[in-house]
Amino acid sequence: MAFERESFSVAKKSPLTKGDITVECNISAGFNVSKILSVSVEGNVQTVETLNGVVNYSGAIDTKVMVMADDGQINTVCSTCPFSSKFEGEDIEGGKDAFVSVKVIDHNIDSVSGDMVKLAVVLEQDGFVVGNYDVNTIACNDDDVCFKKDEMTIIKYIGSAKTEVTVESEINLRENIKKVLLTQSHSIVRNVDAGAGFVTISGDVITRVLYINENDKFESGYINDTFKEEVELAGVTRESFVEGESFVRQEAVLTEIVQDEKGGKIIVKTPLVLVVRAFEEATLSVIKDLYSTNNDLNVTTSSFSMTSISGLEVAEGKIEGSLTLDETSPRVDKLLFSGGSEIAVTNSYLKDGEVTVEGIAKTTAVYLNDEDSSLHSVQLDVPFVISDKYVADEGGVLYVNALLNDVDVVVKKGREIYFDAKVKASISYSRSLSEGVISEATLLEEYKKKDYAMEVIFAPAGKQLWDIAKEAKVKEEQILSQNPEVAFPVEDNVPLVLFYQRLQ
Repeated sequence: MAFERESFSVAKKSPLTKGDITVECNISAGFNVSKILSVSVEGNVQTVETLNGVVNYSGAIDTKVMVMADDGQINTVCSTCPFSSKFEGEDIEGGKDAFVSVKVIDHNIDSVSGDMVKLAVVLEQDGFVVGNYDVNTIACNDDDVCFKKDEMTIIKYIGSAKTEVTVESEINLRENIKKVLLTQSHSIVRNVDAGAGFVTISGDVITRVLYINENDKFESGYINDTFKEEVELAGVTRESFVEGESFVRQEAVLTEIVQDEKGGKIIVKTPLVLVVRAFEEATLSVIKDLYSTNNDLNVTTSSFSMTSISGLEVAEGKIEGSLTLDETSPRVDKLLFSGGSEIAVTNSYLKDGEVTVEGIAKTTAVYLNDEDSSLHSVQLDVPFVISDKYVADEGGVLYVNALLNDVDVVVKKGREIYFDAKVKASISYSRSLSEGVISEATLLEEYKKKDYAMEVIFAPAGKQLWDIAKEAKVKEEQILSQNPEVAFPVEDNVPLVLFYQRLQ
């Protein structure tokens, strides 16, 4: 056969279709609940399975519900609610790597009955499938077929790896601690670097602790820590392109109190799941053009896409906002604490060398009203926009993970609640690149044999040797040997003489 089929592989990251799912969580407090003060909800994915046409996954929703009991005591009820869901699509291939994330976009207390709290959580499920996909091309072994090869740069997927580490952080206090009410830990990736057979991933862990001190006063503080880990991944070199994410296993965060006559110390052990992926560039020599000196050809050219990833960046900014209570709401005589601080990214885009992240920061202010000595809570939703420089070609997909830090809530004039916080957003980016190759070629009818011994053809100025030979259906060597005085590409319009073996 004149042509043989060949193939090569390229990396492709295909987004899964975003969608919302609602999970019902039934939480048992173990005591009668008289009032819900604040709710903190986090979702995480634990297992993922990729089959033809479907990605199945399971996860857990970690809830921390701060409540008041019938006896007036304030407690936090921690619970884990398992769930499962799936993505479906005809283009999903089994055996590829799927990465799924869930984000809480809303939660509502459906009912409170005795010691049972029923919570409805709306999750946005998102993710992508990544792997190497075959691209068909051809090889040629026919002496009568002339072909031209070009170098092509492709991107291949090396693979992924996952590991788990625990970051131990602590905050030292000059007072003793009566009770820890709430611990919220979040992580963000700052750098991902490729090594020889490993990927180094590093970032920040930020933990907020809300507690009651020995004087029955509500206090809160932030613990800022870092992590850095080498994750083994075969095939990675220092020239590889890498990306990564970190997730807190919320249900496994441990908090310990150590105290003596000098004061107290809160130790938080935060388990992190670290995921890294690696890609590499390779150079191939492929047939980009061909023709036959004896036959017509039927040539099929196919396009394909591959995924290019860009470096990770971290954008930081400040969030400010306020809420004015309406006249029907009890006034704020004393702000006790804020709880359940969360952040949701609603939009992100790249334009003119700058990345913009939009979202909503949420927290709950718990306060005391002196008129009836009652506790009340109100949720603040504060929109924000942050931006930073990000040099990359537009038209790709952004992946954003954001967290809050240094949340502060103050009250003025009993009805105006002010909110400010810092936000950090870890941003990665991928873009689809398109290329084309000859995927199939077939010999058709033979050309009619020439019944003349010589032919003169005219080559216009600037014409390349390959293009002249292809149009004349002769080999380049014939033109060169029979017109030795002509240099290519031709500078002026020139005649070229071709001699053929005349048919008898």
